[in-house]
Amino acid sequence: MPPSADLTTQPPAAEAPPSTLPSKQAPHVHGSEEKTPLQAISHGILMDGIPTFSSPAEHRKHILIHTAATFRDFARKGFTEGQAGHISVRDPEFEDYIWMNPLGRHFGLMTAGDMICLDMHTGAVVGGNNTRPANAAGFQIHSAIHKARPDVAAICHAHTDAGRAWSVFARPLEMLNQDVCNFYQAHAVYAEYGGIVFAEEEGRNIARALGEGNKGVILMNHGLLTVGHTVDEAGYMFGLLDRGCRIQLDVEAACAGNPGLKRNIISDEEAAYNMKMASEKHVLYREAQPDLDYIFETQGMEAVARGVDNMVIDEQGGN
Repeated sequence: MPPSADLTTQPPAAEAPPSTLPSKQAPHVHGSEEKTPLQAISHGILMDGIPTFSSPAEHRKHILIHTAATFRDFARKGFTEGQAGHISVRDPEFEDYIWMNPLGRHFGLMTAGDMICLDMHTGAVVGGNNTRPANAAGFQIHSAIHKARPDVAAICHAHTDAGRAWSVFARPLEMLNQDVCNFYQAHAVYAEYGGIVFAEEEGRNIARALGEGNKGVILMNHGLLTVGHTVDEAGYMFGLLDRGCRIQLDVEAACAGNPGLKRNIISDEEAAYNMKMASEKHVLYREAQPDLDYIFETQGMEAVARGVDNMVIDEQGGN
């Protein structure tokens, strides 16, 4: 890294008017210390969090429709690369079953009825779409993470341009802006490359790299992966991680070309507070809704939900 890319140096106080510089001794008063994250962000009517459902069947429909919408949102954002990329969601009734997208179906065409239900332990197809195969490499990655992280309901993985570019450095993101603080001490790097994941061991390696509490992992020479309590959260965090990589690349380039330019990193104290308030599961569910609403309103709920009533599970455990 060139000397101009100093990670920690702050500009001298003389470079900015004294009135704009906060005292390093005085703690910031954020004004929401006694509020929940949703209470803090909502002025007036309190925003709803993750919805509840009267039955597992209704919950399943919601999950599959939102999964299809997340795929379509990924397509809108350019997160496609041939047959690469996959999203999985844990079934709300059968905890050992996960729903995944079929191999070779474009993200922008995905429907709830396209999803395949798989036993995460055996790989058996136990419900849903039986007209296409699942992605074998995707199953190895997702099944390993779902088994290692019972708290994870959904996983997103794709090969994006910014994610792949930043991954070659095998470095975590710096806290360069307010939004990326959602990943403060909550993302990891898998600093190895084991080729296309066709073996269980590589899936377990990625799961170990992700760790117990992280929300995302940068896979060296490969791409990005995020997890969440809902597919909405995992999808939103994936976009945030990708944009974080793009911003990091832009900052690195700017510093490399300007020897006198110094970057300002958000302090640990402020990054931790941002993480606490903005990265709570109900807030992250809400963060995803504007993009998903855009998909529903511009492409039609009927198109996204098509086939959802046919998404049933073989309770005997496979076919």
